[in-house]
Amino acid sequence: MSAVLEVRNLTKDYGSFRAVDGISFDVPKGKVIGFLGPNGAGKTTTIQILTGLTSRTAGTVTFLGKDFDTHKEHCLKRMNFVSAFNTLLGRISVYENLLVFAHLYEIKNAHRKIMELLEYFEIRDLKDGQYQHLSTGQKTRVNIVKSLLNAPKLILMDEPTASLDPDIADKTLSLIERLRAERNLSILYTSHDMEEVTRVCDEVIFLQHGKIVARDTPLGLTKRIPNVTLRLMFNDHKEIITDYLSQKQYPFTLHDEHTVSMDIEEKLVPRVIFDLSKLGIWITDIEVKKPTLEDVFLHIARH
Repeated sequence: MSAVLEVRNLTKDYGSFRAVDGISFDVPKGKVIGFLGPNGAGKTTTIQILTGLTSRTAGTVTFLGKDFDTHKEHCLKRMNFVSAFNTLLGRISVYENLLVFAHLYEIKNAHRKIMELLEYFEIRDLKDGQYQHLSTGQKTRVNIVKSLLNAPKLILMDEPTASLDPDIADKTLSLIERLRAERNLSILYTSHDMEEVTRVCDEVIFLQHGKIVARDTPLGLTKRIPNVTLRLMFNDHKEIITDYLSQKQYPFTLHDEHTVSMDIEEKLVPRVIFDLSKLGIWITDIEVKKPTLEDVFLHIARH
Protein backbone atom coordinates (compact mmCIF):
# COMPACT_ATOMS: atom_id res chain seq x y z
CA MET A 1 0.00 0.00 0.00
CA SER A 2 1.45 3.41 -1.01
CA ALA A 3 2.32 5.84 1.76
CA VAL A 4 0.89 9.35 1.73
CA LEU A 5 3.51 10.53 4.22
CA GLU A 6 7.03 9.17 4.70
CA VAL A 7 9.23 10.38 7.55
CA ARG A 8 12.85 9.25 7.73
CA ASN A 9 15.33 9.85 10.57
CA LEU A 10 13.51 13.00 11.68
CA THR A 11 15.50 14.90 14.30
CA LYS A 12 14.89 18.19 16.07
CA ASP A 13 17.30 19.80 18.53
CA TYR A 14 16.70 22.82 20.71
CA GLY A 15 20.23 23.68 21.74
CA SER A 16 21.54 20.66 23.66
CA PHE A 17 18.04 19.19 24.07
CA ARG A 18 16.89 16.66 21.48
CA ALA A 19 13.10 16.80 21.25
CA VAL A 20 12.80 14.35 18.33
CA ASP A 21 15.47 11.69 18.02
CA GLY A 22 15.77 10.15 14.55
CA ILE A 23 12.24 8.79 14.13
CA SER A 24 10.98 7.10 10.95
CA PHE A 25 7.40 6.16 10.08
CA ASP A 26 4.85 6.09 7.24
CA VAL A 27 1.17 7.00 7.03
CA PRO A 28 -0.43 4.71 4.41
CA LYS A 29 -3.26 5.87 2.17
CA GLY A 30 -6.67 5.52 3.81
CA LYS A 31 -5.29 4.60 7.24
CA VAL A 32 -5.60 6.23 10.67
CA ILE A 33 -2.30 6.12 12.54
CA GLY A 34 -2.32 6.88 16.25
CA PHE A 35 0.61 9.06 17.34
CA LEU A 36 0.85 8.68 21.10
CA GLY A 37 3.11 9.30 24.04
CA PRO A 38 3.30 11.08 27.39
CA ASN A 39 3.74 14.84 27.59
CA GLY A 40 7.18 15.79 26.34
CA ALA A 41 7.55 12.69 24.15
CA GLY A 42 7.97 14.73 20.95
CA LYS A 43 4.48 14.51 19.41
CA THR A 44 3.79 18.25 19.18
CA THR A 45 7.24 19.04 17.83
CA THR A 46 6.82 16.39 15.12
CA ILE A 47 3.43 17.77 14.09
CA GLN A 48 4.83 21.31 13.99
CA ILE A 49 7.55 20.07 11.63
CA LEU A 50 4.98 18.28 9.44
CA THR A 51 2.87 21.44 9.17
CA GLY A 52 5.87 23.63 8.36
CA LEU A 53 5.72 25.63 11.61
CA THR A 54 9.11 24.36 12.81
CA SER A 55 12.22 23.50 10.86
CA ARG A 56 13.90 20.15 11.43
CA THR A 57 17.52 19.60 12.39
CA ALA A 58 17.93 16.48 10.26
CA GLY A 59 15.97 13.85 8.34
CA THR A 60 13.54 13.93 5.45
CA VAL A 61 9.77 14.33 5.06
CA THR A 62 8.13 13.15 1.83
CA PHE A 63 4.48 13.88 1.13
CA LEU A 64 2.75 12.35 -1.90
CA GLY A 65 6.15 11.47 -3.30
CA LYS A 66 7.52 15.03 -3.08
CA ASP A 67 10.16 16.40 -0.73
CA PHE A 68 8.45 18.64 1.81
CA ASP A 69 11.20 21.29 1.85
CA THR A 70 11.43 21.83 -1.89
CA HIS A 71 7.67 21.54 -2.51
CA LYS A 72 6.30 23.04 0.71
CA GLU A 73 3.46 25.04 -0.85
CA HIS A 74 2.37 22.07 -2.96
CA CYS A 75 2.38 19.80 0.11
CA LEU A 76 0.60 22.19 2.48
CA LYS A 77 -2.20 22.71 -0.03
CA ARG A 78 -2.92 18.97 0.13
CA MET A 79 -2.87 18.45 3.89
CA ASN A 80 -4.66 20.08 6.81
CA PHE A 81 -4.73 20.26 10.58
CA VAL A 82 -7.47 20.19 13.20
CA SER A 83 -7.22 20.51 16.96
CA ALA A 84 -9.63 20.98 19.82
CA PHE A 85 -7.25 23.66 21.11
CA ASN A 86 -7.30 25.82 17.97
CA THR A 87 -10.05 28.38 17.49
CA LEU A 88 -11.22 30.43 14.55
CA LEU A 89 -12.08 34.13 14.62
CA GLY A 90 -14.80 34.59 17.23
CA ARG A 91 -16.55 37.77 16.12
CA ILE A 92 -17.31 36.79 12.55
CA SER A 93 -19.74 34.17 11.33
CA VAL A 94 -18.99 30.53 10.71
CA TYR A 95 -19.44 31.07 6.97
CA GLU A 96 -17.08 34.08 6.92
CA ASN A 97 -14.42 32.09 8.80
CA LEU A 98 -14.66 29.24 6.31
CA LEU A 99 -14.64 31.64 3.35
CA VAL A 100 -11.35 33.15 4.56
CA PHE A 101 -9.71 29.72 4.64
CA ALA A 102 -11.23 28.74 1.30
CA HIS A 103 -9.60 31.79 -0.29
CA LEU A 104 -6.28 31.03 1.43
CA TYR A 105 -6.38 27.56 -0.15
CA GLU A 106 -7.51 29.07 -3.49
CA ILE A 107 -10.60 26.84 -3.53
CA LYS A 108 -12.69 27.13 -6.68
CA ASN A 109 -16.45 27.41 -6.14
CA ALA A 110 -15.77 28.20 -2.48
CA HIS A 111 -19.40 28.92 -1.60
CA ARG A 112 -20.61 25.58 -2.96
CA LYS A 113 -17.79 23.70 -1.21
CA ILE A 114 -18.54 25.33 2.15
CA MET A 115 -22.26 24.67 1.92
CA GLU A 116 -21.71 21.03 0.91
CA LEU A 117 -19.47 20.43 3.94
CA LEU A 118 -21.82 22.23 6.33
CA GLU A 119 -24.61 20.02 5.05
CA TYR A 120 -22.44 16.90 5.34
CA PHE A 121 -21.74 17.64 9.00
CA GLU A 122 -25.34 18.68 9.68
CA ILE A 123 -24.43 22.21 10.81
CA ARG A 124 -25.77 24.30 7.94
CA ASP A 125 -28.01 26.12 10.40
CA LEU A 126 -24.88 27.50 12.13
CA LYS A 127 -23.69 29.27 8.98
CA ASP A 128 -24.63 32.81 10.04
CA GLY A 129 -23.89 32.49 13.76
CA GLN A 130 -20.78 33.99 15.32
CA TYR A 131 -18.10 31.40 15.99
CA GLN A 132 -17.60 32.61 19.58
CA HIS A 133 -21.20 31.72 20.46
CA LEU A 134 -20.95 28.06 19.40
CA SER A 135 -20.79 25.17 21.84
CA THR A 136 -17.56 23.16 22.10
CA GLY A 137 -19.05 20.35 20.02
CA GLN A 138 -20.25 22.76 17.33
CA LYS A 139 -16.81 24.39 17.16
CA THR A 140 -15.24 20.98 16.72
CA ARG A 141 -17.46 20.27 13.71
CA VAL A 142 -16.73 23.65 12.19
CA ASN A 143 -12.99 23.06 12.69
CA ILE A 144 -13.28 19.71 10.90
CA VAL A 145 -15.15 21.42 8.05
CA LYS A 146 -12.27 23.90 7.83
CA SER A 147 -9.79 21.04 7.63
CA LEU A 148 -11.64 19.49 4.66
CA LEU A 149 -12.02 22.59 2.49
CA ASN A 150 -8.94 21.79 0.42
CA ALA A 151 -9.89 18.10 -0.04
CA PRO A 152 -6.70 17.02 1.79
CA LYS A 153 -5.00 13.67 1.36
CA LEU A 154 -3.78 13.82 4.98
CA ILE A 155 -5.22 15.42 8.10
CA LEU A 156 -3.22 15.84 11.29
CA MET A 157 -5.68 15.58 14.19
CA ASP A 158 -4.52 16.73 17.61
CA GLU A 159 -6.90 15.74 20.44
CA PRO A 160 -10.02 16.43 18.32
CA THR A 161 -12.43 15.24 21.05
CA ALA A 162 -10.79 16.97 24.02
CA SER A 163 -13.32 18.72 26.32
CA LEU A 164 -16.30 17.17 24.52
CA ASP A 165 -19.04 15.40 26.46
CA PRO A 166 -19.32 11.64 25.74
CA ASP A 167 -22.24 11.95 23.32
CA ILE A 168 -20.62 14.64 21.14
CA ALA A 169 -17.24 12.85 21.33
CA ASP A 170 -18.91 9.67 20.06
CA LYS A 171 -20.52 11.56 17.18
CA THR A 172 -17.18 13.17 16.32
CA LEU A 173 -15.49 9.76 16.22
CA SER A 174 -18.29 8.46 14.01
CA LEU A 175 -17.64 11.37 11.63
CA ILE A 176 -13.93 10.54 11.56
CA GLU A 177 -14.72 6.89 10.77
CA ARG A 178 -17.12 8.02 8.05
CA LEU A 179 -14.53 10.36 6.53
CA ARG A 180 -11.92 7.63 6.38
CA ALA A 181 -14.34 5.16 4.79
CA GLU A 182 -15.93 7.50 2.24
CA ARG A 183 -12.92 9.60 1.25
CA ASN A 184 -10.06 7.12 1.74
CA LEU A 185 -8.51 9.80 3.93
CA SER A 186 -5.22 9.36 5.78
CA ILE A 187 -5.09 10.66 9.35
CA LEU A 188 -2.28 11.09 11.88
CA TYR A 189 -4.16 11.08 15.17
CA THR A 190 -3.02 12.15 18.64
CA SER A 191 -5.07 11.65 21.78
CA HIS A 192 -4.77 10.75 25.45
CA ASP A 193 -8.02 8.77 25.32
CA MET A 194 -6.94 5.20 24.70
CA GLU A 195 -10.48 3.93 24.13
CA GLU A 196 -11.01 6.24 21.17
CA VAL A 197 -7.54 5.41 19.81
CA THR A 198 -8.44 1.71 19.95
CA ARG A 199 -11.68 2.49 18.14
CA VAL A 200 -10.45 4.60 15.21
CA CYS A 201 -6.77 3.76 14.68
CA ASP A 202 -5.47 1.03 12.38
CA GLU A 203 -2.00 1.25 13.90
CA VAL A 204 -0.43 3.04 16.84
CA ILE A 205 3.00 4.63 17.20
CA PHE A 206 4.28 5.23 20.74
CA LEU A 207 6.90 7.91 21.38
CA GLN A 208 9.01 8.24 24.51
CA HIS A 209 11.81 10.81 24.96
CA GLY A 210 11.71 11.64 21.26
CA LYS A 211 12.09 8.03 20.08
CA ILE A 212 9.60 5.54 18.67
CA VAL A 213 9.46 2.74 21.24
CA ALA A 214 6.58 0.69 19.81
CA ARG A 215 4.46 0.41 16.68
CA ASP A 216 1.70 -2.13 16.08
CA THR A 217 -2.05 -2.52 15.81
CA PRO A 218 -3.95 -1.77 19.04
CA LEU A 219 -4.57 -5.52 19.48
CA GLY A 220 -0.93 -6.36 18.78
CA LEU A 221 0.23 -3.86 21.39
CA THR A 222 -2.09 -5.18 24.10
CA LYS A 223 -0.82 -8.72 23.46
CA ARG A 224 2.63 -7.56 24.54
CA ILE A 225 1.35 -7.61 28.11
CA PRO A 226 0.90 -11.34 28.84
CA ASN A 227 -1.03 -11.06 32.11
CA VAL A 228 -4.75 -10.67 32.64
CA THR A 229 -6.69 -9.85 35.80
CA LEU A 230 -8.85 -12.79 36.88
CA ARG A 231 -11.61 -11.90 39.34
CA LEU A 232 -13.54 -14.71 41.02
CA MET A 233 -16.57 -14.71 43.29
CA PHE A 234 -17.17 -17.79 45.43
CA ASN A 235 -19.54 -19.08 48.12
CA ASP A 236 -17.17 -20.14 50.87
CA HIS A 237 -13.79 -21.61 51.85
CA LYS A 238 -11.74 -18.43 51.60
CA GLU A 239 -8.81 -20.11 53.38
CA ILE A 240 -8.57 -22.88 50.77
CA ILE A 241 -8.40 -20.29 47.98
CA THR A 242 -5.74 -18.13 49.65
CA ASP A 243 -3.64 -21.20 50.51
CA TYR A 244 -3.82 -22.40 46.92
CA LEU A 245 -2.86 -19.00 45.44
CA SER A 246 -0.03 -18.56 47.95
CA GLN A 247 1.31 -22.02 47.14
CA LYS A 248 1.24 -21.25 43.39
CA GLN A 249 2.83 -17.84 44.09
CA TYR A 250 0.14 -16.01 42.16
CA PRO A 251 -0.14 -12.33 43.28
CA PHE A 252 -3.70 -11.87 44.53
CA THR A 253 -5.99 -9.47 46.36
CA LEU A 254 -8.81 -10.60 48.63
CA HIS A 255 -11.47 -7.91 48.28
CA ASP A 256 -13.96 -9.40 50.76
CA GLU A 257 -15.09 -12.76 52.10
CA HIS A 258 -16.30 -13.89 48.69
CA THR A 259 -14.19 -12.05 46.07
CA VAL A 260 -10.58 -12.46 45.01
CA SER A 261 -8.59 -11.13 42.04
CA MET A 262 -5.17 -12.09 40.71
CA ASP A 263 -2.80 -11.12 37.90
CA ILE A 264 -1.76 -14.18 35.95
CA GLU A 265 -0.85 -15.24 32.43
CA GLU A 266 -3.95 -15.66 30.29
CA LYS A 267 -3.11 -19.29 29.50
CA LEU A 268 -3.29 -20.12 33.23
CA VAL A 269 -6.92 -19.01 33.68
CA PRO A 270 -8.51 -22.40 32.85
CA ARG A 271 -6.01 -24.18 35.12
CA VAL A 272 -6.82 -21.96 38.14
CA ILE A 273 -10.56 -22.45 37.71
CA PHE A 274 -10.15 -26.21 37.27
CA ASP A 275 -7.87 -26.54 40.31
CA LEU A 276 -10.21 -24.56 42.56
CA SER A 277 -13.18 -26.64 41.40
CA LYS A 278 -11.28 -29.82 42.31
CA LEU A 279 -10.66 -28.35 45.77
CA GLY A 280 -14.43 -28.03 46.27
CA ILE A 281 -14.76 -24.28 45.65
CA TRP A 282 -18.12 -23.26 44.20
CA ILE A 283 -17.30 -20.33 41.86
CA THR A 284 -20.34 -18.10 41.36
CA ASP A 285 -18.90 -15.52 38.94
CA ILE A 286 -15.83 -15.16 36.71
CA GLU A 287 -14.46 -11.96 35.20
CA VAL A 288 -11.36 -11.80 32.99
CA LYS A 289 -9.99 -8.31 32.31
CA LYS A 290 -7.53 -8.27 29.44
CA PRO A 291 -4.90 -5.54 29.00
CA THR A 292 -6.07 -2.39 27.23
CA LEU A 293 -4.18 0.19 25.21
CA GLU A 294 -4.19 2.36 28.33
CA ASP A 295 -2.29 -0.40 30.18
CA VAL A 296 0.26 -0.40 27.34
CA PHE A 297 0.52 3.41 27.50
CA LEU A 298 1.14 3.33 31.24
CA HIS A 299 3.64 0.47 30.91
CA ILE A 300 5.65 2.38 28.29
CA ALA A 301 5.45 5.68 30.15
CA ARG A 302 6.67 4.09 33.41
CA HIS A 303 9.32 1.78 32.00
